[in-house]
Amino acid sequence: MEEKVERFKRLAYKRKDEILEKLRIFGNCGNRSTYEYTEEDIEKMFNEILEQVYKTKLKFKE
Repeated sequence: MEEKVERFKRLAYKRKDEILEKLRIFGNCGNRSTYEYTEEDIEKMFNEILEQVYKTKLKFKE
């Protein structure tokens, strides 16, 4: 039977890597020669992302 710590490492690190890859891909949208956006768009999106990161981090501190 898989130990809790082993299960955590297997799942959490895989999910972390998936998130980082999605962020890398999201960064491609920053190419102004391909996309058009406002600073307001960027602020709104990053505020949402950072808020979710903060909420998720709090779950690890409970």
